[in-house]
Amino acid sequence: MATVSIPAGTSALLLDIEGTTTPITFVKDILFPYIREHLEDYLSTHWEEDECKQDVHLLKKQIEEDMRQNRACPVHAVDQTVHTDEEKAIREVVDNVLWQMAADRKSTALKQLQGHMWRSAYASGRIKGEIYQDVIPSIKRWRGQGLKVYIYSSGSVEAQKLLFGYSVEGDVLDLFDGHFDTSIGAKVDGKSYERIAERIGCQPEEITFLTDVTREAKAAEEAGVNVLVVVRPGNMELTDEERAHYNLITSFSQLELTRRA
Repeated sequence: MATVSIPAGTSALLLDIEGTTTPITFVKDILFPYIREHLEDYLSTHWEEDECKQDVHLLKKQIEEDMRQNRACPVHAVDQTVHTDEEKAIREVVDNVLWQMAADRKSTALKQLQGHMWRSAYASGRIKGEIYQDVIPSIKRWRGQGLKVYIYSSGSVEAQKLLFGYSVEGDVLDLFDGHFDTSIGAKVDGKSYERIAERIGCQPEEITFLTDVTREAKAAEEAGVNVLVVVRPGNMELTDEERAHYNLITSFSQLELTRRA
């Protein structure tokens, strides 16, 4: 496996999760099905609790915004099995959440509710966060070389902390200097990376971003951030043009820091 140099001048590594630190299958085959299977029961159980009320309030605001933007929304058919106002309200939330998930929406409202649902699943041991075997040893090595390591994922910061706090490797949260999610901006928007640099307290060119998604890589590049595209099993196929344009790695263990002379 060829060694790839971390770009000179890098002081911080910014890591994507899905397809980068963690197999896409973990999200697609474990996390998302858990939401679909337990959503209605979860809402029924927690409906009167403040946290759940806040989640539902955010979802309703998202629905209003979608309607203002003339975005498609789920159509509510008359359901004869629903009797009370609460059941009707819960069914509408379920329909909207499932619709957003089917459309692969990244809304903060959706991600917040998912994060709260996953919290109970992780805490009870029903789910453990999957991490590629090369990730933890590499992060420890980079930190030993003085680099800071941050996470930037479309999953909420809470969901990120659950994955790494209840991982197959145990609690590895102390390996990260900070977490960012879509509340700082979309991952396909260059401005998000400028905000992250500002928050970290460095210049964009001092950050190297690792992702498997070339649209994100392009946005980061536009902001002046260094980019490495991660090629893992199950990740989206790259075009020949993308392969030629980006520096590619298949494992974190390939990355070496080369100090300026």
